[in-house]
Amino acid sequence: MMTGRELVTRALEFRNPDRLPFIQHKIPDLPDDVLECFEVDRAKAGWFLDHPDWDDWGCLWQSVDPSHKHDIGQVVHHPLDDWSAFDRAAASQWRPPNPRDPFYYERIEPVLAQAGGRYVMLSSSMVLNERHRALRGFDKALLDYYLEPERTNRLLDMMTEFHIDQIDEIHRRFGDRVHGIWTSEDLGTQEAPFLPPDVVEEYYLARYRAFADAAHAHGYHIIMHSCGKINALIPILIRAGIDCMNMQQTRTYGIRELGEIARGKIAFFAAADHQTTLPQGDPEQIRKDVFEVMEHWGTEAGGIVAFGMDKHVFGASDESHEIMLRAFKEASEKMGKPRAPTKSPER
Repeated sequence: MMTGRELVTRALEFRNPDRLPFIQHKIPDLPDDVLECFEVDRAKAGWFLDHPDWDDWGCLWQSVDPSHKHDIGQVVHHPLDDWSAFDRAAASQWRPPNPRDPFYYERIEPVLAQAGGRYVMLSSSMVLNERHRALRGFDKALLDYYLEPERTNRLLDMMTEFHIDQIDEIHRRFGDRVHGIWTSEDLGTQEAPFLPPDVVEEYYLARYRAFADAAHAHGYHIIMHSCGKINALIPILIRAGIDCMNMQQTRTYGIRELGEIARGKIAFFAAADHQTTLPQGDPEQIRKDVFEVMEHWGTEAGGIVAFGMDKHVFGASDESHEIMLRAFKEASEKMGKPRAPTKSPER
């Protein structure tokens, strides 16, 4: 029987896992194949995913709704609002954090001890564009590609170097006990990417490829979360070597439309739509989302990991969450996606 690590690895690489893998920890009689840990992102200055505060890049995050228990906040202070701080970075006016600082890794060892045979995924979030926007502010970041190309390239190179060094440090400390790197790069509105494909080609393709190559050199996959309808950018991300997308606004993309672009070329941590379907809680619509995702995004060789989400993110009930996960199991079995290999896989 394949372990969680083997199942997820084979699903992401389209190599016929024995069954559909799951990332979920709530339903005891369904598989629990992935152990995720986001402690690498914890800031010495105070910020974390459930605690808006200063981060170690000099951004101040404040909660949009203080009553929300799981709110990373929004950036209200952009340390590079004025480029002068970046220009004087060598004089210690501003500089990125040290990706090899032991602080970012000291909480991980106890988590890894719980992994068993599961696939282990650590974080390296806000990889390039998200961090650019946080440092400069959204409007200025959009103009930078046209008004400040030289500075923008230097800034993006600095971020790329940070994340490559971070992956190297993860491998130095934890080796092959880690199997995947989760990152985030929200790139779209409800209707389209907010960066045109030619800008992504020019500024991001080679840097994403360097990031992915660094991970692959250590045997790690890159799983990228991105919100918004970024269908036009998916071919670029495929060329960059991103292994898997986590795209949760399932109906925003058009399930069939995204499948025509990406099916069999990139894997998905997949779910029913988290903006409409899951919060509304209609069991038939949840099942419809899942069956369509399995039909249009999955292949017989793999490509799908059923993605269970924290209900607090979007207000869905536990019942909706369970209906979705059980529908993934049912759809996988009925469609034969994935189809198990005809002989035992090599070990």
